[in-house]
Amino acid sequence: MSVIYEKVALIGLGLIASSMCHAMRRSGLARQISGYAKSAATRDIAREIGLCDKVCDSAAEAVSDADLVVLCVPVGAMSAVAAEIGPVLKPGCTVSDVGSVKRTVIEAVSPHLPENVNFIPAHPLAGTEHSGPRSGFAELFDNRFCILVPIEDTDRDAVEQLEKLWRGMGAEVDEMEADHHDLVLAVTSHTPHLIAYTMVGVADDLRRVTDSEVIKYSAAGFRDFTRIAASDPVMWRDVFLSNKDATLEILGRFTEELFALQRAIRQGDGDHLHEYFTRTRSIRRSIIEAGQDTDAPDFGRTKSRED
Repeated sequence: MSVIYEKVALIGLGLIASSMCHAMRRSGLARQISGYAKSAATRDIAREIGLCDKVCDSAAEAVSDADLVVLCVPVGAMSAVAAEIGPVLKPGCTVSDVGSVKRTVIEAVSPHLPENVNFIPAHPLAGTEHSGPRSGFAELFDNRFCILVPIEDTDRDAVEQLEKLWRGMGAEVDEMEADHHDLVLAVTSHTPHLIAYTMVGVADDLRRVTDSEVIKYSAAGFRDFTRIAASDPVMWRDVFLSNKDATLEILGRFTEELFALQRAIRQGDGDHLHEYFTRTRSIRRSIIEAGQDTDAPDFGRTKSRED
């Protein structure tokens, strides 16, 4: 593919940003990539592995003359970063992000951006439990969805250009309104993560089951819980605090369903359990048919590149 942006600046150099670097280079989508991370140690690693064309010591330096700026920091840090880079952004550039909550990001970032830039929030639905600049790989976004959430009066040419970049990195692209996005993600990602954290916490608290037994006899379901629960704690803290209303709504519905299943088990209602599990099983089949996972053993995952 041809170059889509002359210069891309990535603020934050974790899994998503490093994967974007590899994916853009794989297809020649950016002529120059600059990067910045708050941690000096992270910047040193990024320089050591040649992650970006230039690793800068400030966010303001990284975004200088950039045509696209992508905020790849936890949701709770976006307001401060936007305030720092706002005054030095190139007129006409596009600012985006990769946060898994959108309404809070819009409210945090928008006030700090000048009117002559395009703000297009985005969320790539891809990831692993790993973090840091060494964790990225070019294939992370292949056949995964990236949701764009253009705000009111966003320039359509800018939206189409950003969409072209994500497609060039291998993703499918959809557009969605911010509040609807946050509700959908509360169902598909945020509440499942909370449940995973809780289940692993229950295992840790259940002293009748020793640590060695939890590790030695972990079945596939619990292994997946532990993989999810190993995700970046700072990021997920910010996600739950930022998407509180939608998460609490879905968590309330989950609790109602759980109570119904508890009652069925207590009363020996096998018909209810069989009907429920049959209905939910079809969701798994639909995910496989949509190409968002595989029916291979262990879902086709490898130890180094799980998503």
